[in-house]
Amino acid sequence: MKFATTVPLIRFACLSLIAALFLLPQVQAQTPKLTPNSNQAQPIDPNDPNNLRPVSQTSTVLSIDGGKRLMSEAASAVSSQNFDSAAKKLQEARTVFNQLSNFYQELTSSFSGIDNRIADSQRKKALETALLRDEATYQLALVHRSQNKPELAVPLLIQIVKSQNPTRDMGKKAYQQLLELGFVDSPFPRGGSTSQK
Repeated sequence: MKFATTVPLIRFACLSLIAALFLLPQVQAQTPKLTPNSNQAQPIDPNDPNNLRPVSQTSTVLSIDGGKRLMSEAASAVSSQNFDSAAKKLQEARTVFNQLSNFYQELTSSFSGIDNRIADSQRKKALETALLRDEATYQLALVHRSQNKPELAVPLLIQIVKSQNPTRDMGKKAYQQLLELGFVDSPFPRGGSTSQK
């Protein structure tokens, strides 16, 4: 008797599976779009989700050029006294450079011991983008200072001192800003004295 009830259930399951397969959209292999007059692939169409080739590094925001473009836009905003727009652009640049630095560090770790040439190249890019991040952070702190918002500038300046070290130029400039804001009261480097007390 059990066999008689199992057969209709199996038949129903098979029919449901066949129906579902016919209702699914058909998957097609993706081929690059060719121009009518050449065998060269066309640029990416962002409105075509079937085209999965990467965008060029100069046109995307998540690139060194994209971050530098944001920094340039921020500088223009500062020169026209549009500090809110400058702060927004600098925050975006910080985020881009921070992500890039983290991604390059991850690639460095992945290739370390496997291909040191690639690991070294990615390490250099990680350092370059970290410096650019700190520069964007410093400029953002200056914008917050000009907006009379020291509560936003101080944490950024401290991040720079920590990242750059107080002995490097950018670290010294960030610490000097903290001194001018009155957040710290000991100048660095100490004038004329080489001994630490």
